[in-house]
Amino acid sequence: MLETTAIQTSRQAFIEQHEQASFYSQPGWLDLLQHVYGFKPAHLESYTTGADGPARSLAGTLSLYTVRSPLAGTHLVSLPFSDHAPLLAQNEASALELLEQAIELTRQRKARYLELRTGTNPLLANHPAFVESDLYVTWHLNLESDPALAWSHLRKPVQHQVKKARKNGLSIRVADSTADVATYHRLHVLTRTRKHGMPAQPSAFFHKLWENFAPGEQMILLLAEYEQQPIAGMILLGSGTTLRYAYGASDERYLRLAPNNLLMWYAIEWGCEHGYRILDMGRTARNNEGLMEFKRRWGAELHPLPYYYYPRQAGLATTSEQSWKYRLLTSTWKRLPLPVASSLGGLLYRYLG
Repeated sequence: MLETTAIQTSRQAFIEQHEQASFYSQPGWLDLLQHVYGFKPAHLESYTTGADGPARSLAGTLSLYTVRSPLAGTHLVSLPFSDHAPLLAQNEASALELLEQAIELTRQRKARYLELRTGTNPLLANHPAFVESDLYVTWHLNLESDPALAWSHLRKPVQHQVKKARKNGLSIRVADSTADVATYHRLHVLTRTRKHGMPAQPSAFFHKLWENFAPGEQMILLLAEYEQQPIAGMILLGSGTTLRYAYGASDERYLRLAPNNLLMWYAIEWGCEHGYRILDMGRTARNNEGLMEFKRRWGAELHPLPYYYYPRQAGLATTSEQSWKYRLLTSTWKRLPLPVASSLGGLLYRYLG
């Protein structure tokens, strides 16, 4: 047990010091994946040996989760439900050692495929064993120290929508209780079911996210209210100098009031005031032109977000939103009653990892 604790401490220190570590690299996120979905990680590690003897120091780490899914088959992924999980290594030799371990583990567990959600990685892009998929991009908005300066950089139509929301009587409130988390989850199920036609995360996911990260203001839940009723919400995740727009939900009956525009502006203000330098506006499918344009209008810049696969591309993350399989799934799910969609989604969501 003492050795295990020492290894965990060493790994956490390595992650905290690595400049490429993201929000999803944190122990609290890995704990959430195990607590909510029952995924157990395999922590792969590479070491450097001291020049004068056997003393070793951690030089790289890669956490892999086995997901057994009737939809995508058994596969290994780093990391489930994580948009961007960079490969953390001190040098190329350490990274190559981690990749060889990952390939060997995939073979040992007879997994259908291995998926690494590292984002742009030249080593993986040139590795003969891996195949690159570029279905997704992400959008980064540079933040200012002064919100007024950030406002001046917005396009006039975007400013108009924010002003419209305020004129319509909307207000934004920062959540402060688990009751607010439950309120957001109801909006989330509504959006995932009726708009996207996809299963929603279980309520336990958002409550565990709140438990692990809200006390340190690494999770911020914003609620847009109209006549004292919550009509939209947004979840932000903060790590390092990056604030990430992670989840959004809204009641479509009130979209004419522009609640999502007001939420996004509040997120920008909040990020500026709390010292963040980048607002990551989240993963977007390249063929989702409507969402791409929404983020473009805020002045965000597109960045590639490739994923890498061994031995071939497979799974839900490589399924185009225009494919007949995807459209069949979404059209069917949209017809479910909301209570059924909520319960069923909570049971099925783990298989989408």
